[in-house]
Amino acid sequence: MSADRLAGPVAAYLRLRLRLVGRLAREIGALRLLVVLPFLFVAVGQALAVATQHPWGRWAVPVVAAWMLLGVHRQRGDYRFLATTAPGFRTWLAGEYALLATPLLGGLLAGRAYGPAGLLLVLAPLVAWAPPAREDRASRHRWRSPFRSEAFEWVSSMRATQGVWLWLALVGLAGWQRASPLAPVAALLVWLLVVLACYGTAEPASMLALAANSPAQFLRRRLQLGLGYAAATAAPFWVLLASGPASWGGALAAAVAWLGLVALFIFTKYAFYPKETHFRLTQGLVLGVALLLLGHPLYPVLLLVAALGLPWQSRRRLRQIIGPNSVGIIDNR
Repeated sequence: MSADRLAGPVAAYLRLRLRLVGRLAREIGALRLLVVLPFLFVAVGQALAVATQHPWGRWAVPVVAAWMLLGVHRQRGDYRFLATTAPGFRTWLAGEYALLATPLLGGLLAGRAYGPAGLLLVLAPLVAWAPPAREDRASRHRWRSPFRSEAFEWVSSMRATQGVWLWLALVGLAGWQRASPLAPVAALLVWLLVVLACYGTAEPASMLALAANSPAQFLRRRLQLGLGYAAATAAPFWVLLASGPASWGGALAAAVAWLGLVALFIFTKYAFYPKETHFRLTQGLVLGVALLLLGHPLYPVLLLVAALGLPWQSRRRLRQIIGPNSVGIIDNR
């Protein structure tokens, strides 16, 4: 297909994606966006500034970014539609993923990490040629999850992103660079993003109604499973952190804070259930505030408000679905 003939469909696709972004922005609301987006940009900027100062951390940025794009790509709901209506759609997706990587690219260039920036420009578009998760049926049947089926968030997310292999790679890299406290800390942050992705999808309301008789019982079980698997998978990083320059007391404090964030991610999901855009954005806000915790006296107050308000809101939201007085809910995402 010639460039002129390709430009029309690509422009139409980009307009469609922009309209979708506009619809989501209107759904979220201008006020919430004005509150959340600055926190997210500052938090990502600080994380990039720290990563680019480390010789291996700067190379981890494009790899982790491509891995996260891969997880999103393999779960695209419009993949089959694009495959049947536009044979050259992968080129469009490559352009879209390159645009999504632009903020990270700017951060790497600002930190003079030119090699990792070039790698990001290569890896991000290449994600478009990966097959979707549902096409990989043979490997899906062969893949035996180490997690209980009851922990459906972990089972589905780890299968989609091949998170078990990423965990093994992170443990290996953190162990290799264990002399530096930045290695296990960076690995913990990356793994926190993977765990966050586990709680970025709203399951059908029928699953909630069948899982428990009360909101408190449901949340307690989700916390038991989520925090249990989170602690088991993050334990190697805590041990490496404690055996390195950091003390055991510092490692314990990091573990408590890390698990506290995972708990807040779970509460946030059900506080805004089933609107995925809302709870994903709020989860990003919680993470951003946590990363900026020591930068301003306002941030600890915001995190405290979230820690007190989200559990209450999650129980209130779940009462509409679970229990004798539930009125049901429309799965409108």
